Amino acid sequence: MKLFIHISNFSNKYFAFITILVAVAAFYMPGGFNWLNNYMTILLGIVMFGMGLTMTPNDFKLVLTKPVPVIIGVILQFTIMPLLAFGIAKLLNLPPALAAGIILVGSVPGGTASNVMVYLAKGNVALSVTMTSVSTMLAPIMTPVLLYLLAGQWIPVNPFAMFISIIQVIIVPIVLGLIFQRFFPVAVDKSIEILPLISVIAISGVVAAVVSGNTENIASSGALIFVTVLLHNWSGLLLGFLVATVLRLNEETRRAISIEVGIQNAGLGTTLASTHFAAQPLAALPGAIAVVMHVISGSILASIWSKIPVNNNKKGNKREIA
Repeated sequence: MKLFIHISNFSNKYFAFITILVAVAAFYMPGGFNWLNNYMTILLGIVMFGMGLTMTPNDFKLVLTKPVPVIIGVILQFTIMPLLAFGIAKLLNLPPALAAGIILVGSVPGGTASNVMVYLAKGNVALSVTMTSVSTMLAPIMTPVLLYLLAGQWIPVNPFAMFISIIQVIIVPIVLGLIFQRFFPVAVDKSIEILPLISVIAISGVVAAVVSGNTENIASSGALIFVTVLLHNWSGLLLGFLVATVLRLNEETRRAISIEVGIQNAGLGTTLASTHFAAQPLAALPGAIAVVMHVISGSILASIWSKIPVNNNKKGNKREIA
């Protein structure tokens, strides 16, 4: 068991590096990974089941005790990122499928990896966990509606079908995880430390599936995809921090909101794109690239902030609401 825990810690620490290696392998040896396309929904469901195993009532405590930063953060999550994606799609005159793909990445909830990044960045971890949990629970409504409103001009969107998919892929596995945690707490406690390994394997499988099935698309428009994803990601991190600063939230909260806004559950975006836009395979690529890029940029930002002391008492930063 100790060996598995060690491997799990290693995989969590080097998640970005592992997914890059998997993506490169899938690009140059697609035949070895194509079979994963049949299991993308299951793979993401495993990740969400793991999230359910780790969720507790405390994850939602801030909604009742200090709701203002949670409300601000979630509103920014579902406004900054989808609107940024829409603006970038217009600015770069993206192909329809790619435009829909980046808007989908912008419309999904925050990713669970953001919680670790906020911790390393000396941010407000409780707020980060709550934002991830709340935005995830709101995803069945917010993601289809935002995609329908913003991406409908490029590609047909069936919001009801996507609502059902998100319920199946996110809510059902999370609820099952919560039930399992409730009735089998001892087993959960013994296995909790290897969950990062399972999540890394599952997300890497999603990335490998998309890359292996789109090698020609990546080769022909790879540079444009990378520019799109990086511009969206970095702009989200920056705007999240700037808006939190304008609202005079404290430094820990600024860092948490920045990372929560900028780091998306791109694995969900990839799976939804592959399921609902199967005729437009290019739509899944922004999500696959974002899985890797978000982890890399978030880790770099967290590393920088980890070296900068948090001072919540500076002039103009007195609004201690979180």
